[in-house]
Amino acid sequence: MAGQQNCHVLSKIGIVGAGISGLAAAKQLSRHHPVVFEATDSIGGVWKHCSSKSTTLQTPRCDFEFSDYPWPQRGYSSFPSHTEVLDYLHGYATNFDLFEYVKFNSKVVQIKFIGEWEIDDVGQRQLDYSTPLTGQPVWEVAVKTNQSEFIQWYAFEFLVVCIGKYGDMPKLPNFPPHKGPQIFSGKVLHSLDYCKLDNEAANQLLKGKKVVVVGYKKSAIDLAVECAEANKGSDGQPCTMVIRTLHWTVPSYRIWGLPFFLFYSTRSSQFLHERPNQNLWKILLCFLLSPLRGLVSKFIESYLLWKLPLRKYGLKPDHSFQEDYASCQMAILPETFFSHANQGRILFKKTSNWWFWDGGIEFDNKTKLDADVVVLATGFEGKKKLKAILPEPFSSLIDASVIPLYRGTIHPLVPNMAFVGYLESVSNLHSAELRCKWLARLLDNQFNLPTIRNMLEQTSKEEKVMQKTTRFYKRHCISTFSINHSDEICKEMGWGFWRKKNWLLEAFSPYSNQDYIEKKL
Repeated sequence: MAGQQNCHVLSKIGIVGAGISGLAAAKQLSRHHPVVFEATDSIGGVWKHCSSKSTTLQTPRCDFEFSDYPWPQRGYSSFPSHTEVLDYLHGYATNFDLFEYVKFNSKVVQIKFIGEWEIDDVGQRQLDYSTPLTGQPVWEVAVKTNQSEFIQWYAFEFLVVCIGKYGDMPKLPNFPPHKGPQIFSGKVLHSLDYCKLDNEAANQLLKGKKVVVVGYKKSAIDLAVECAEANKGSDGQPCTMVIRTLHWTVPSYRIWGLPFFLFYSTRSSQFLHERPNQNLWKILLCFLLSPLRGLVSKFIESYLLWKLPLRKYGLKPDHSFQEDYASCQMAILPETFFSHANQGRILFKKTSNWWFWDGGIEFDNKTKLDADVVVLATGFEGKKKLKAILPEPFSSLIDASVIPLYRGTIHPLVPNMAFVGYLESVSNLHSAELRCKWLARLLDNQFNLPTIRNMLEQTSKEEKVMQKTTRFYKRHCISTFSINHSDEICKEMGWGFWRKKNWLLEAFSPYSNQDYIEKKL
């Protein structure tokens, strides 16, 4: 590599990324004085670099906080803005002196495996997980600092990858030949590019323009609202959302007056859903209770169809609410979304396929839509970012739609490396922190991992549950069995897994990070 320096810096633990997962890992592994590489000049990850002015937290404050650093005024019912989230993360990092571990403007450009393989009798590579920290370097990491060509190499006994599924690699649609963005006379950008604009530049891009937003998930919905806000005047133009797949959206965390957590986030509610490692009687009971599971989904759908004009605009999904929840695709709807639609500032166009023409968007039924600006809110390619820095043969191990991670953290076939932030649940912060606590105890030899075969069997069981629960199986989502997943983590750490004060709370109150404070029950 050009500019390469042969000098190596040896440390025990390296962490790639200083978003939520990276901060959680740095805090839990602080006794090892980790080195945290952050490619940008700030902490926060997607909350800093992939958020627009209308982006808010998707969960209440109390469901999105570190166990040892509660939100100030945590009882507020409003959803914090992305700037509030960044302030909270900055306070957390300051409170626990995490900035001393972070190297800003330090981009990891290459990772090398320098550990030793053991070869069994049939020539298969064998990994030793019994002592993760042996005093010998296993990974070398090449880092570019401040966008220079100079490369510094670091060597680590253990590496924690926290670059996540989102970030700096947009997912772009595939188009037929000669029907891509190059033939469009207007401006095309991805939502990632839009998030980098300041308020004035974003307003200039949208105001008075015929804007098309492609997508119907959270970022697309937020963009449509911002476009409608910018076009409120008499000279404003409507924003059109081009939608291929409809998903259920939720206006608040109350359903027919009942708190949402009662339906999916308590131990009793999750008892209705299939989970890995069920014994025979639990499998039978889950089967017998399956009609009740369907009734819960229908109950929520009835409220959403009453509360929101989904039928009016043709936005009622064909699948159940449960499928969206089980695939971690439920989005919170901004309060003004349908009021803008009612005033004609947001329009909807459902389609199976679309492509560009010179003046805008063309659909598979040969109709055309004029456009000045097209914003692609089509997701991110976090896996490609990961594959770009991992060496072979490890890079090829993550080609599956869902990376098989034991306890959402360890790939059984990748030695001395953890992945934090690739598992999703109702609160990704909660998932990340608890698994970092588990990881810290693993590295301190407080327990041992199962065999590689057993770990692979466990990840396979989780994949089968997810595949059976939702047609949108594209991510490691444990939302319908998150408490059970945490139970198994607690067992391995030697913690009691019933974390509440009494059986009534255990059955009917939601679990949060406050239930996993660092003490044994």
